[in-house]
Amino acid sequence: MRLLQGLRLRLFVFIALIAISTTVFAQNSAREFLSSQLRGKVLEIKTNDGRYEIQFYNENIVETAFIPSGEKKGISHAVVMNPKVDDLSLVQKNGIITYMSKGLVVEVSKSPFSIQYLYKGKNLISEKEGYTKTDSTENIDFNLEKEEVLFGGGARVLGMNRRGNRLQLYNRAHYGYGTHSELMNYTMPVVISSKKYAIHFDNAPIGFLDLDSQKNNTLRYETISGRKVYQVVATDTWEDFTYQFTELTGRQPMLPRWAFGNFSSRFGYHSQRETVETIDHFLKDSIPVDAIILDLYWFGKTVKDEMGNLAFDRDSFPNPEKMISDLNDRGVKTILITEPFILTTSDRWDEAVREGVLGLDSLGNPYKYDFFFGNTGLVDVFKPKAIDWFWNIYKGLANKGVAGWWGDLGEPEVHPSELLHVNGTADEVHNIYGHYWAKLVYEGYKKDFPEQRPFILMRAGAVGSQRYGMIPWTGDVSRSWDGLKPQTEISLQMGLQGISYMHSDLGGFAGANLDDELYTRWLQYGVFQPIFRPHAQEDVASEPVFREPATKALAKKSIELRYKLMPYIYTMAFENHQTGLPLMRPLFFEEEDNQDLLHISDTYLWGDAFLVSTVTDPGLKNKEVYMPKNSVWFDFVTDKKYDGGKAYTIKTQKESIPVFVRGGSFVPMVQGMKNTIGYSLKNMDLHYYHAASVNESEGKLYNDDGETPAAYEKGEYEMLRFNSTYKSGKLSINLISETGDHYKAIDKKISHFIHNIEKQPKKVSINGKRVDFTWDEKSNTLGFSGVLKAEKNQTITIKLAK
Repeated sequence: MRLLQGLRLRLFVFIALIAISTTVFAQNSAREFLSSQLRGKVLEIKTNDGRYEIQFYNENIVETAFIPSGEKKGISHAVVMNPKVDDLSLVQKNGIITYMSKGLVVEVSKSPFSIQYLYKGKNLISEKEGYTKTDSTENIDFNLEKEEVLFGGGARVLGMNRRGNRLQLYNRAHYGYGTHSELMNYTMPVVISSKKYAIHFDNAPIGFLDLDSQKNNTLRYETISGRKVYQVVATDTWEDFTYQFTELTGRQPMLPRWAFGNFSSRFGYHSQRETVETIDHFLKDSIPVDAIILDLYWFGKTVKDEMGNLAFDRDSFPNPEKMISDLNDRGVKTILITEPFILTTSDRWDEAVREGVLGLDSLGNPYKYDFFFGNTGLVDVFKPKAIDWFWNIYKGLANKGVAGWWGDLGEPEVHPSELLHVNGTADEVHNIYGHYWAKLVYEGYKKDFPEQRPFILMRAGAVGSQRYGMIPWTGDVSRSWDGLKPQTEISLQMGLQGISYMHSDLGGFAGANLDDELYTRWLQYGVFQPIFRPHAQEDVASEPVFREPATKALAKKSIELRYKLMPYIYTMAFENHQTGLPLMRPLFFEEEDNQDLLHISDTYLWGDAFLVSTVTDPGLKNKEVYMPKNSVWFDFVTDKKYDGGKAYTIKTQKESIPVFVRGGSFVPMVQGMKNTIGYSLKNMDLHYYHAASVNESEGKLYNDDGETPAAYEKGEYEMLRFNSTYKSGKLSINLISETGDHYKAIDKKISHFIHNIEKQPKKVSINGKRVDFTWDEKSNTLGFSGVLKAEKNQTITIKLAK
């Protein structure tokens, strides 16, 4: 085996060297090679103006750092992976140094000095000039191929292909945006190519990401200062790309299960009475709800002058402890908004100054400035004593029963360049402020509430923020059809960049637009986005309980579907936690060589089973939907069958948007919850979508208590694995139980629904015992029930009629 591996590696080196010999290297006119040596597994190259350190993390990820003479490398705020790679090879020949893993190859030409990257013998990208310095910026250019489509740069509304844009890297809210937004709350120095590689510029300070805006096939990263470090990530598939990128930057911990339910939220609830009465409406109308979010009126009566109080206004909320406890008894969690601004007029200003927790001016005094909400200081979330001070406020409220946090204005919304943080100027740390704010809350929970999964809703963050449990949203979107249109684009792009819980204010936020059709379509889409949270300015109600009866009924239907799909959604969340695979996935994940799919965002994959297409125009009667090839697809509502590999004109229905299920899919469901406090698999449904072209398929259902951090890692979980085989008119379905060492499973009564059974079956048996069944000739659906005993396996055999 070792001999065979050695032969393979030598063959790979030979192929790589052939590729090198045909490569035209870009020149760096100012940089001269001096020497090279291997220090452990780090290739160090000295030049006339500094040194390079080239280090592999694994065979798919390599980091290149340039450390100018007299500077230090600095630390990464994004990367958490430790290098773990063997079988590296170093070859020097014809003035070229080749450092390679089994996959990635780094080529360094000594004269003229240049660096190029290949993956499995194919050229990826090369430095055009290497790092250069101007009077105001530090830049690095790369050569692009003409045909490459580029994704990344954080949250923007520019179309899926972002090539041709020069993107500012400065987190900033865009109030009321619609179909175009160049600058939003999450600006990230990541470029992802349609060739399935990415470059992550591992640096915090502000700058620009130029995606060939000059049409000269050049990618440029510009920054004011900081690290000259980037990682190249290259893979064979998109699924592996998201795995590798989140291996590098961290993975999303499991959210509490209630976070996947419906939220009651608006700007905002003015009193304890209004808060409780709103939940009363949900329960009276039997509309499921799991949480209510209190905007800034919980600490003050007005929008201005009271931000920073961070304590309940007892006039408006006379007994918040009782309110929180009573709501919790009804299965409804309380979430509070917080901001990092402490106004000089707030109750905590003197305390914040005394404790030294604010950003400073050049004289060492708290930096004060005016913005919309008043005259303010800013909590320095990088300063250890500020972290302790801020966390103790969160801790005190969490001890009163508050279940989650909304971090608003965390770009920060106004962040003067002259403000000094403990670790740099405002411009040097602006883009990682929200990242460290989320870290503060996340690590506080790990220390003081280790048995509770945090809920951290944040408006701004950075590369890797997912590892702190951050739940991002798309900002203050216009309450309009133009606002709805780009929501899938933003979520799909962010999922590629590792942050998979990006979601929108359902119904739209900004403006007093009362449009029942828009509201309905947005909530129907919301069923199939990571978080289901209607939210808006209060001029027009965001909560379905306050809409007119027909709209309320349609909203209720969407919310009930969301809860029925909870086992499927929770299993997707587990998969994301384990692998980084996004919940929402672009169609090109399915057909990786179909260039036409690189530009599509209004139709997407929701996990492995579902294909979803949004309705984003009023009065739309028909929608063209492309069905990916190599699969059969079934209409989720009508069960109508479609062959993959072409587009169909789908007639829209007011009750639902176009949603389809892949043939061979297992979709677990539950019925009848008022909120997730009643979640149980004791009585569950399991839908299987049979297709004669699918000989074998598999699926799974993950379950735990919905609360314990790292439940899977602690062995406090169960997994049901499903697989099917179809041969010679016999369909067999196996249910395989797996439990962790510290989990007690229960018996489950499972109602089975087998779709696309065109004739009445001859026989259905479970573990060899014949069972009664029903068959609906109109829908071609077979139904039967059985009990799956705890920690037991089960085989279902269906003999189909010819």
